[in-house]
Order: sequence, then structure tokens, then C-alpha cells
Amino acid sequence: MSSIADEVRSGPKPASGFLASPAALSLIGGLAAAAAWCGVAAITALWPDKPESDWDYTGAFAALCAAVGLALVLAAIAGVRFTRMRRVRQAVPWLLALALFVAAWEVITAKLGWLPLPFFPPPQAILEVIIDDWTRLGEGTIASLRLLATGYLIGAAIGFVAGVAIGWSRHASYWIHPVLRFVGPLPATAWLPLAFFVFPTSFSASIFLIALATGFPVTVLTWSGVAGVNSAYYDIARTLGASQRFLVLKVAVPAAMPHVFVGLFMGLGTSFAVLVVAEMLGVKAGLGWYLQWAQGWAAYANMYAALLTMALLCSGLITLLFRLRDRLLSWQKGLVRW
Repeated sequence: MSSIADEVRSGPKPASGFLASPAALSLIGGLAAAAAWCGVAAITALWPDKPESDWDYTGAFAALCAAVGLALVLAAIAGVRFTRMRRVRQAVPWLLALALFVAAWEVITAKLGWLPLPFFPPPQAILEVIIDDWTRLGEGTIASLRLLATGYLIGAAIGFVAGVAIGWSRHASYWIHPVLRFVGPLPATAWLPLAFFVFPTSFSASIFLIALATGFPVTVLTWSGVAGVNSAYYDIARTLGASQRFLVLKVAVPAAMPHVFVGLFMGLGTSFAVLVVAEMLGVKAGLGWYLQWAQGWAAYANMYAALLTMALLCSGLITLLFRLRDRLLSWQKGLVRW
């Protein structure tokens, strides 16, 4: 009876408990982000474009923003029941900021025309390029991936072998280290005139430049990892009868893998920069060539679409490399993040 009386005195429980729960916060945040993107869609569709403008994909861009808002609504509702969908809550500030940025971009370009054309096209112009010119963009992406993968894999393989050799063998260090100190610090793009003269094709010259940009950081970091292995590991392995090959492949290389992946990350970034330069100067296909072509024709919407594709491509490749690192070095998962 006393517990019933206490409940009567205290009255009904406030609803703040649910509002403070992760499910409610995820729902509120998702609905707020959805409202922001629906607002962008309304501004795009209902506010007339600047007179004498011919943006054919204004309606399509408004529909795309509305679709993003609808997807966020569904994700917010699903987050009430499914825990994994509550991750949308972490992205809510960025979703809101991105919606505000897109709305401001739309207003000052397509609606008010404050920024000069063709240097600052509206968002629907970039959407038009992605829809109408997706074939050429796709071909450029495939060509860039082919060139990047070939040069990067060759440079990473050579850099890995050279780094292990320098870190393990004094004789290899005597011969390779001076060459590395002389050639490595030079930017790979400084070798452009010589590379295009020596190699028979611009494709092979570009592969050489990308491999050179990748090989230097991989070599240095692999060398550092092998040289920094605790000597006690070798002593224990030798006590158990390990051979030289076993010491290299089963002790030195696994212990140096964290350093190797740091070199691979650095090499990927530098190789991507060299890729764009090489394609702009010599190769007749790829995203770098597409950028040069768009700039020559003052097609800045095409140029921004290519830059967006490059950003997504580079970010996706680095993400895949991080996933591979987390799988192979599971004991260091989360230590280095992207």
C-alpha cells in the first residue's frame, strides 16, 4: 500500500525519459536533417531561376533533394527500432551544414545570379553533366583507375622489397640508401620531361612517375619498420632454430607491417596527385585529361563534376586500404583512422 501511495503522490512519470533516449534523439535529428533537405527542394522548385537562364535540370535537382529528405525520414523512423540505423544521428550536423551550403549555393547562383558564369555554375548544372556526360566521365574514371593501379602496385612492390632489403642487409643499405637519398626527395613531377622522352609512350611514362611517387614513402617506412623490430624477437626465433628466411618473412615483415601501411597511405596520396598531372600533360584519357579538356572549353560544370568524381575515387580507395589494414592488423584496429 505504501508503494501505491508513493506513486500517487509523485504523479505520472515525465516523458523526458524517452526524449532523452538514443532512439528519440536519433529520430529528432533525422527529421531535422530531412526537413532541411526538403527545404532545399522547395527553394529549388518554387523559387524561379534567374531570367534568361536555361537550367534544364532544376526540377530533377529538386526531386533529388526531396529524395534525400525522404530517405532521411525513413532512416530516422527505422532508427527507433533498429539500433544500427541510429548512426544517422552522428551525421546530422554534417547533413544540416551540407543542406545549408547547397541552399546558399542554389540561391546565389541560379536564383540571384550573384556569382559570374561560367565560373560558378549552380548545382543543377553539375547534375546535368553527371547525367548527360556520364559515359565520358565513366571512361575517364576507368582509365585513371587502370593507370593508377598499375603504377601504384609496381611502386608499392618495389618499395616494399627495397625497404626490407635496406632494413635487413647492410650490403643492400650501402648501395640503395645513397640512391634513395638522392632520388627520393625530388618530386615525381620534376621527372616529367625526362620520363616522356625516355619512355616510348605517355602511358608507360605516367606509370613510371606514379611508381616513383609511391615507391619512396613505402621504401622509407618499410625500412624504418624492419630496422625497428625488437632484437629479442630474433633471439627467440634463433633459439628455436629459425633460418634467415624465416626471420625475414615471419618475424621482420609482420612486425614492420604497421609502418608499411603508413607508407602505402602516403604513397596513395602522392600517386594520385602525380596521376592527375600526368594525365593533364601527356595521357589522352582519364580524369586529369577530362579536367584539361573542360578547362579549355570553359565548361566549368564539367570540371567540378570531374573534381567531385576524383574526390570520391581517392576517398574510396583510401577507405578500402584502411579496411584492409584493419583486417590484417586487427590488434591495431582503430589506432589510425580515416
